[in-house]
Amino acid sequence: MMPPELLSTEMIQKRASNLENWIIKDDHHLESHFKFPDFASAMSFAVQVGNIAEKINHHPEITIAPGMVKLTIYTHDRGGLTDWDFDFAEKVNDLKKK
Repeated sequence: MMPPELLSTEMIQKRASNLENWIIKDDHHLESHFKFPDFASAMSFAVQVGNIAEKINHHPEITIAPGMVKLTIYTHDRGGLTDWDFDFAEKVNDLKKK
């Protein structure tokens, strides 16, 4: 399946206005940091994010540190932000709420 088209700056801003906990970097990618009480909790969350990524075949860059997970999302095939990235970020936010 071909990735969707890159979003315009206006569409990026519109999608981002409904997205909590994420920042837009250079109209190119989304980034978020999630805090946890310990390394094991951070690892568990990262594995859950990985499971989502595998299910939808859209993979973020994940950095794991004691008590923190950093996610960077963009559509590599398009070299920037598409609807897939915002949809993925929403799924991660839903996961964090659980």
